[in-house]
Amino acid sequence: MSDSFKTLDELDLTNKVVLLRADLNVPMADGKVTDATRIERLVPTIRAIVKHDAKVVLLSHFGRPKGKVDAEFSLEQVCAAVADETGHPVGFVATDWVDVSQARQAIEDAPPGSVLVMENTRFHPGEEANDVELAKRMASLGDIYVNDAFSAAHRAHASTEALAHLLPAAAGLAMEAELKALEAGLGKPKKPVVAIVGGAKVSSKIDLLENLVTKVDGLVIGGGMANTFLHAMGYGVGKSLAEKELADTARRIMDKA
Repeated sequence: MSDSFKTLDELDLTNKVVLLRADLNVPMADGKVTDATRIERLVPTIRAIVKHDAKVVLLSHFGRPKGKVDAEFSLEQVCAAVADETGHPVGFVATDWVDVSQARQAIEDAPPGSVLVMENTRFHPGEEANDVELAKRMASLGDIYVNDAFSAAHRAHASTEALAHLLPAAAGLAMEAELKALEAGLGKPKKPVVAIVGGAKVSSKIDLLENLVTKVDGLVIGGGMANTFLHAMGYGVGKSLAEKELADTARRIMDKA
């Protein structure tokens, strides 16, 4: 048990429908998942839920369909990989997230212990807008909300933030491990502490970076967003990925450090 968040073992999962926020935004090529790491990390949580004869309904974004239904970004194409990693049959539930009545019926008709993947949450513009009405439609599909998508948890979207307020909620096993690691590293850490942050964009991590620089002794920037800092420092980055418009933000973070 944690003082700051609930864990799976604090909830009665028996025969419940559990909406599990996952990160199924995995790399693909030729219709196949090329790196299943994010799916692998979900497996312990899925198994911990289905053993209670509960149904697991996976919610995730995939790519950037910009709030519209787009077959290119359908999560149906990752179902086979989820089945392979879990060793469990996986169903797919289509929806445009405007009318979820058919989706609700499909979930109700599924037997206890089922694992189902819902269609891409970003097929509706309300997902990225953290729309409460969309979150209410999502909540109508289940009894419990579990978030195991640490890599998407910094975004206040309907399926990551608004939905968590509408149902009994807990952290999944992977999320629990990440939060405990953060607490060990940032709550009462042994000094000195160095944080390594990677990723493509500074824009999605501004708050994180500005918070981290007040807590750590060193901050190492990696990935594509390192180029934004290099550009802000006056170095040429050529055609490499860089958010040059955020140069002032990068300089502010460095000054704060």
